[in-house]
Amino acid sequence: MNNKPDILLAFYGDDFTGSTDALEFITRAGAKAVLFTEVPTAEQLAAMPGLKVYGVAGKTRSLSPDEMEKTLLPAFEQMKATGARHVHYKICSTFDSSATVGSIGKAIDCGVTVFKNEFTPVLGGMPALGRYCLFGNLFAKMGIGSDGGIYRLDRHPSMSIHPVTPATESDLTKLLAGQTSRKTGLVDILKVSGSMGDINLAVEKLISEQTKVLVYDAMKNEDLVSIAGHLDAIATAYRITLFSVGSSGIEMGLGTHWIRNGYFSPVREWAPISKAEPLLVVSGSCSPVTTAQISHAIANGFEEIILNAVKISNDGTLDGNQLATIVEKLQHKHNLIVHTGPKQSQNLSSEKLGTALGSIAKKAVLKAGVKRILVAGGDTSSYAARAMEIDAVEMLAPLVTGAPLCKVHSSNEAMQGLEVNFKGGQVGGKEYFLKVSGE
Repeated sequence: MNNKPDILLAFYGDDFTGSTDALEFITRAGAKAVLFTEVPTAEQLAAMPGLKVYGVAGKTRSLSPDEMEKTLLPAFEQMKATGARHVHYKICSTFDSSATVGSIGKAIDCGVTVFKNEFTPVLGGMPALGRYCLFGNLFAKMGIGSDGGIYRLDRHPSMSIHPVTPATESDLTKLLAGQTSRKTGLVDILKVSGSMGDINLAVEKLISEQTKVLVYDAMKNEDLVSIAGHLDAIATAYRITLFSVGSSGIEMGLGTHWIRNGYFSPVREWAPISKAEPLLVVSGSCSPVTTAQISHAIANGFEEIILNAVKISNDGTLDGNQLATIVEKLQHKHNLIVHTGPKQSQNLSSEKLGTALGSIAKKAVLKAGVKRILVAGGDTSSYAARAMEIDAVEMLAPLVTGAPLCKVHSSNEAMQGLEVNFKGGQVGGKEYFLKVSGE
């Protein structure tokens, strides 16, 4: 008997927060989907009947190109071996990367090596998250799920001053040209918003000109569906595993396309979210959006403990007195924010900070019986998840678009069933922490 699952889509996220974003959109579409912290084995996949989509929450957003290559080549080979129709390298919708850290170009090069497709599609927008790509230029709202303004990426109040990968270029074809030697071109909004024939003709022309990386504009959700239909037709017609790069717009587009083609039925109702008693927030984010959320939560009854991020980054150690205070406050059911401060995370070790935050979160579960934890910060989230001994997560319920509440699967019995929410620095309005607490 063949127990090999029929995988339609496998995605590899460059951090944990962005991976749960992709998990949300494909789960909303009605697909049975699980997000792992490591590439799952064939046995793990076969043990999940009905599985159609799986993801891997990686940490390549914080790695050098050489480290990325060592990680992605074997991961992509293993994902290709599952026979998935699509393999998606999921990046932040604001294209957080540089030639030296989290290089999207290096991920494309690795994908070409493994999948050997004729071209690599790159999705440039995600309207549902306030990200719009027009004639190759990316625009982003200030705060996902908020009423913030929309800015060209290189003028964005937060992304233009990101401590690790500041956005200095809004033209995605130019950004990628600085990260890969492969010729990059654009399928512009006039083609995307036209007919399927318009998209196909534009792609054929670019391929005839030896263009190997194709950026697709997107301004509306329907643009995502058109692009997804075009990509799915290619994967199906040529019976290949099609490798793509971009935001969770890939999951949203494919999910909607598959709903319209009868593969899935969208999820309309979710279990209600109970009140957390208490909620622990661990944050390595230095985004102005997260800073405002911390201030609002404190003004509404949350307590805070600020870690010595420089010391942790240097030697990886935590203050024992602070740890004892954290446990005591949580035992007394105080909602608590443990964070690295608004500015001091600049140029510090994401690995050491994230590992420290994850260790605090695990201790909170073991010593104080905490049942719900919010992890904020894209660069540190993947390390935090691993320190928490998270093996996989499934979506429980939506909160703010792109950051669902999830249930933990772990070989550590104490962590099994923990409710966890991972949010990137740009996610949510000022009341976000209160919403996650169930207030």
